Amino acid sequence: MSSTLSRPPRQESNIRRVAILFAGGPAPAANAVISTAAVSFLRNNIEVYGIKYGYSQLMEFSADRPLVEGRDYIKIDHKVLKRTRNTQGIMIGTARANPGKDVSHPEHLKDPQRTAELKRVCEALLSLGVDALISIGGDDTLKTANKLKLFQDELPEGSRRVPVVHLPKTIDNDYMGIDFTFGYFTAVEVLAGEIRNLLADAEASRSYYIAETMGRSAGWLSYGAAIAGEASLVISVEDITGKYEASEESADPAADKTRIRRVMDLEEVVKRIVATMRVREEAEGKEFGVIVLAEGLAEYLPQSHIEGVPRDEHGHIAISKLNLSRLFCDLVAKEYERQMHKKKKLTGLQLGYESRCARPQAFDVMLGSQLGVGAYRALIEKRLDGVMVSVSGQLDLNYVPFNQLVDPATLVTVVRYIEPDSDFHRLARFLETYVHD
Repeated sequence: MSSTLSRPPRQESNIRRVAILFAGGPAPAANAVISTAAVSFLRNNIEVYGIKYGYSQLMEFSADRPLVEGRDYIKIDHKVLKRTRNTQGIMIGTARANPGKDVSHPEHLKDPQRTAELKRVCEALLSLGVDALISIGGDDTLKTANKLKLFQDELPEGSRRVPVVHLPKTIDNDYMGIDFTFGYFTAVEVLAGEIRNLLADAEASRSYYIAETMGRSAGWLSYGAAIAGEASLVISVEDITGKYEASEESADPAADKTRIRRVMDLEEVVKRIVATMRVREEAEGKEFGVIVLAEGLAEYLPQSHIEGVPRDEHGHIAISKLNLSRLFCDLVAKEYERQMHKKKKLTGLQLGYESRCARPQAFDVMLGSQLGVGAYRALIEKRLDGVMVSVSGQLDLNYVPFNQLVDPATLVTVVRYIEPDSDFHRLARFLETYVHD
């Protein structure tokens, strides 16, 4: 029997070189993931290439533009990895380039035009002699990883293939198949600190801040920051139900028809914020506070408020072009004055970018490190392809097949929302200012 202090045994494998890429928005502990994955392969005498800037450089590959070391990729060795696990930033950079954007149905995988960019990515990786790909990113990057695998599944018998393993990343923490994603707790910690600073400022000036936090699809980040930051109220997409929900007809140019769109009842949401302000003032003697809104609420604004706002390659509204917090400040100030017959200063601001490359806290480094090692274990120990590495319990590793995370009919991932009336959801209601709604 081997000692518990023995190093993991070297594994026999046909994989001689792996590539690692990071796509989408940054997250704390990115370098913990990259470096621990890399060192695991290096210690098994497997070369590691870091692909720079997500898929963007791979998508530009051609016979006339071969991949160039330094510009398009780097060789990661032990010298590169010197004390990188706790560093900030992303050592190989990132981008939102999406080679699978033209593939939205399984039938599209048989269309050479729609799969041209996926084919180019595979050819680029093969040109480097890469035997496997580690993809690190959010749900959009998971979709791309899945499409890359499915595209290769369609190749003729005997074709060279690049197995794909995905590591989940998002400070939004809205990933199916894993409890918490790396960087989430660091981001919560940074944003909570900002909210506490705003609270002190608001108390000094008897005013309010409306802070918009990142969290495009679900409220994990806004709720975590509000709870840890002692905010007065937090509202996210999960809260747009009942009287806070409405619907409207909107044009669908793609289908040349109108559709019924679910939106928030802005008037009711604004009144709920004012109700919190009134209770704080009248029952608790507090003329100040911080209201936290999840940026994903922008997708629930009536069409009149988002007309002309652009969308990205993945179809998401460009939230940075729409100042949600300022819009709510204007509406809340008017409603407060209408009800209270006096003015109240409200200031809106957006929080989030400052948290994405913050120095990672210990738990995120531990979680990220286990995911990085998990990529090695999935490919070399388990010989898997088309899986996402996950952790549960005492950072126990799990390997979740892509087809359990991506709808096979639409090739779209499922968002993991905060469950309404779950203990986590109710935690915020217990801690914020009580309003009997």
